[in-house]
Amino acid sequence: MAQKKTAAKSGAKRTRAGTQTKKGRSSAKTTTRRSPLRRIAIWGTTLSLWAVLAVGALVVWYAWDLPSVSKIAEMTRQPTVRLLAADGSEIGRFGDLYGDALSVSELPPHLPQAVLATEDRRFYHHPGLDLIGLARAILVNLREGAVVQGGSTISQQLAKNLFLTPERTLKRKVQELLLAFWLERKLSKDQILSLYLNRVYLGAGAYGVDAAAQRFFGKPATDVNLYEAAIIAGLLKAPSRYNPANDAELADRRARTVLAAMVAADFVTREQADEAYDAKSRGRPPVRRARYFADWSLDRAEGWLGRLDRDIVVRTTLDPHVQEVAEVALERLLAEEGLDARIGQGAVAVLSPDGAVRALVGGRSHADSPFNRATQARRQPGSAFKPFVYLAAVERGRGSLTTVFDGPLTVDTPQGPWQPQNYDREYRGEVTLREAFARSLNTAAARLALEVGPDRVAETAQRLGISSDLLATPSLALGTSEVSLLNLTGAYAVFANGGQAVWPHSVLEITTPDGQVLYRREVGSANQVIASPHLAEMTDMLRSVMLDGTGRAANPGRPAAGKSGTSQSFRDAWFVGYTAELVVGVWLGNDDGMAMQQVTGGGAPARLWRAVVTEALDGEPARPLPGAGAIAAAPRAAPVAAQPDRGPGVLESLLERLTGEAPDRPIGSGSEGALERLPPPGNDS
Repeated sequence: MAQKKTAAKSGAKRTRAGTQTKKGRSSAKTTTRRSPLRRIAIWGTTLSLWAVLAVGALVVWYAWDLPSVSKIAEMTRQPTVRLLAADGSEIGRFGDLYGDALSVSELPPHLPQAVLATEDRRFYHHPGLDLIGLARAILVNLREGAVVQGGSTISQQLAKNLFLTPERTLKRKVQELLLAFWLERKLSKDQILSLYLNRVYLGAGAYGVDAAAQRFFGKPATDVNLYEAAIIAGLLKAPSRYNPANDAELADRRARTVLAAMVAADFVTREQADEAYDAKSRGRPPVRRARYFADWSLDRAEGWLGRLDRDIVVRTTLDPHVQEVAEVALERLLAEEGLDARIGQGAVAVLSPDGAVRALVGGRSHADSPFNRATQARRQPGSAFKPFVYLAAVERGRGSLTTVFDGPLTVDTPQGPWQPQNYDREYRGEVTLREAFARSLNTAAARLALEVGPDRVAETAQRLGISSDLLATPSLALGTSEVSLLNLTGAYAVFANGGQAVWPHSVLEITTPDGQVLYRREVGSANQVIASPHLAEMTDMLRSVMLDGTGRAANPGRPAAGKSGTSQSFRDAWFVGYTAELVVGVWLGNDDGMAMQQVTGGGAPARLWRAVVTEALDGEPARPLPGAGAIAAAPRAAPVAAQPDRGPGVLESLLERLTGEAPDRPIGSGSEGALERLPPPGNDS
């Protein structure tokens, strides 16, 4: 019995031990299964803490390097230059243009709404970071396979515009977000939106909606209609691309997209959007004229003041009426004759006799080519250079009625024999200087240059204001050294003002916006560079070109004088002349030097010259030329038909001088000024 009890106890112990062993094994297995999950949780928590610490450190690091928020009151920009015409009207504004600072409440509701519809529809409902908008932008970009929508809020964009650079870096994005939060904390939503609308760049140098409205529509932002508001809001995506002045059609399509976005955002109804689009103004922003003049004048202003570091107002010599006349006349001639005559470009310079530039056109389109062909281009003037040859001869004792031999001429030069020829290959023997000048006889001009010496010819031209390098060779008499149109026109102004030295100028005064004078042109007594008797002789010869010479097509029907010119192979054609009121120079040609189709200075340039002068002086009474005495009756202005007749001789010319009337027998080879034509290569006229 005792053995049985002992055996039972022993069995019970073994059973308990076995049970404990099983429990221990089960616990070990559970611990083994739970360890990886616990480790993942621990590591996840640890990494999260480290990530938070890292992000915090990153934020602290970039926050430490944040730009000063005091910049919110600054406008870091290029100076604005207001350019005024002589009558005080504004030619344009250049540099960075800021309009009036306007609050959202001062703007028509559809303008800020158009901006919100395209840039940040949830602007009034997020704290500076729009997670919903960001997610939507990511989905749209993934669906399109390209970045077509941004996720930055207006607060972020304002922070970037005010404080940061446009660089695409993590640092800039973090700082942008931090500054956006700062703006949201410091300012109201309306204040943020107002700052954004006043500072954002909208193309063409315009910062802010008011500047854009002024530049593109000629009105303040407070007056823009719904369609114009859509145009302005559309500029935010790509200011240069959607600029209505550059591409009106593309800007129009973008505006339609903005109107659709406003409908989707419930800012306007579909009917209102359609009505605004259908009622849009079909006119483009007003054409900004005088761009070549403006560029040249701004260069002059910087020359006087140095690098511009403040806003300035520049008062110039420009006459808006004359400028418009010159631009329209050149546009019209190139449109009507340019293609057939192979005339690709042109330039016009209009001065008053004292050298003040009243108009300047440097090409057919400043938008297509800002290169100024009136001031920057250097071209051969051809026979338009001959007044300096004849003046040198007059100063050596010659007179307009003295004679010079017109016949074959051979001049030995280091480059070989030089044989100038007349355009029509004919020679007239002994002719007066007046007839030789009027007919632009090349051999006569060459003989006069040899008579006085090429060095004296060059010195005479430079004394009258020609500043380019002149090669003192016999061919200089025929205009082989290059000059600019403005420089040549300025030299002709000496004949128009009684023989006094002038220098073409456009800047009269430079002031700050509040009236502080920074520069003012001083008007002093000019040097007399042509004696009165010599001026009278030159005036007679220059008038003869209009009366019975190669410039008959330029005759404006009032006392006028001038000279035509054509460079070799019809590459350049000029007419430069003057009345008592204006000095005008015109040039036609091609930028690549390609020959025109038989275009001479007495043809298209002469007609252009006449158009500019007659329209610019329309309604003005005729006045006598300096050195010409009383007003003489001018011959008819229309060009004459081609005639084989050689025209008046010395007796007829003298009769014309006394009566002021042209002879009944027209001369020359037609209105195209064929007598101006150059000889074959190797000979210049």
